[in-house]
Amino acid sequence: MTVKQSVLRALGEARGASVSGEVLAQSLGVSRAAVWKAIKSLQGEGYRISAGTNRGYRLEEYPDLLTAEGISAMLPLELAQLDLRVFDEIDSTNLEAKRLAMTGLSRCAVIADRQTAGRGRLGRSFYSPPGCGIYTSLLLRPRPDQLADVTLLTTAAGVAVCRALEKAAGVQAEIKWVNDLYLNGKKICGILTEGVTDFESGMIESIVIGYGVNFRDDAHLPEELRPIVGSVFGAEPPTVTRSALAAAMLAELLPLAEDLSSRSFLPEYRRRSMLLGREIVFSRAGGRFAAVAEGIDDNGGLVVRLPDGSRETLRSGEVSVRTAESAGTLPE
Repeated sequence: MTVKQSVLRALGEARGASVSGEVLAQSLGVSRAAVWKAIKSLQGEGYRISAGTNRGYRLEEYPDLLTAEGISAMLPLELAQLDLRVFDEIDSTNLEAKRLAMTGLSRCAVIADRQTAGRGRLGRSFYSPPGCGIYTSLLLRPRPDQLADVTLLTTAAGVAVCRALEKAAGVQAEIKWVNDLYLNGKKICGILTEGVTDFESGMIESIVIGYGVNFRDDAHLPEELRPIVGSVFGAEPPTVTRSALAAAMLAELLPLAEDLSSRSFLPEYRRRSMLLGREIVFSRAGGRFAAVAEGIDDNGGLVVRLPDGSRETLRSGEVSVRTAESAGTLPE
């Protein structure tokens, strides 16, 4: 951790009490001048830290800022050394994570307040306005024994984000296979997992797990997105900061990503599914087909029952809940 990150964590752990500069310096193993410099820098970023003679420093409140210091201070201590790259604006957190992978970096989290070229599945754009969301990409380098299970990372990420939303924000999201999260019937999160391959061997070297969460409503949301896009808090005042939620999501995802082979998260993925037991429509080879979603297999595939009673397992593709309007337009 940097001195700034360590100072902010220490002030946060004091829970509103004042901490002297001398105590901070001694506990962190730095000079009082370094503590003062860190305090001034944090104040300049927008953190309300009061200071007084013979009273020390006190964190008045956490502002709703996305900063490496704010996120690091909220991470469990065992993850506090995680390499965090936080941007006010970037083209795409997934693209940046892949660029970092090419430099040899093996693990880091890239987080942005705004993306100018956010991407979703199938090359679609991902709307990423400033001040409204949390756009994160986690770069990992899987061990050779983990490569067989990397297709489960999207599944694990869905569970991790749901857990974080429930613990930190008090909301229960549903998962729409394979990579979307919904709340009150509207999409609040999309997940995009990509591999970085070695040119010579053709083997996967790194994995990038990208997830974008709509934290609050955007007053400038395009009209065509309003019927389908929601947010965690809507128009209500958030009960948690974005930094705290960003940290909670990382804290849930990293342990799952390290233990994919156990598939411990699959029962919860099934329990949180918004599709199981419902009539759905899936797309394949340019056609759209009706089916009933019956289960999630142990590799994250969606098991569907077709109208003729046969079953198959979908590994990818577009799936939606079947509506009355679509019922007469699909092959049976």
